[in-house]
Amino acid sequence: MLELRHRHRLRRKEITKFADDLLAALGVKTFEEADAVDLGDTQRFQVILFQNEVVGIVAEGAAFLTVKGLLRWKPQKRFVSVDEGAIRFICNGADIMGPGISEADGAIQPGEMVWVRDMKHKKPLAIGKAMVGGAVMASKAPGKAVKNIHYVGDELWALASG
Repeated sequence: MLELRHRHRLRRKEITKFADDLLAALGVKTFEEADAVDLGDTQRFQVILFQNEVVGIVAEGAAFLTVKGLLRWKPQKRFVSVDEGAIRFICNGADIMGPGISEADGAIQPGEMVWVRDMKHKKPLAIGKAMVGGAVMASKAPGKAVKNIHYVGDELWALASG
């Protein structure tokens, strides 16, 4: 089980940097400079807390929303849509394979953080790291397309609920 350690309040400049990262990556406006935003450590991630909920992680120095953050702010960029057959595997921690992808943001570059949603309801299921570009994902090329980092029901989700 993940534990939250070393939680501290961010300075305005840090809040602005994370908000700018999220705006650039996902096209959504998140925090205001005056908001109370905290940064905490877990065994696996640095996490961003807003209104006592884990809404983001810091991966390789840049902020990205968790599934809870995606549900709150509903971005329209850097998404990967999967068919219904892939959902149960993803929600058990499996990586996202090319044949299960029904659509992807064409602007995705390999190595970028992306979010995975179901094709029907467009609800977020997971976040991960793109292994291939968005055009390759949309072509349903065989092989691993996204490395699953956090998904609905995992330890980070439980931490966000606690």
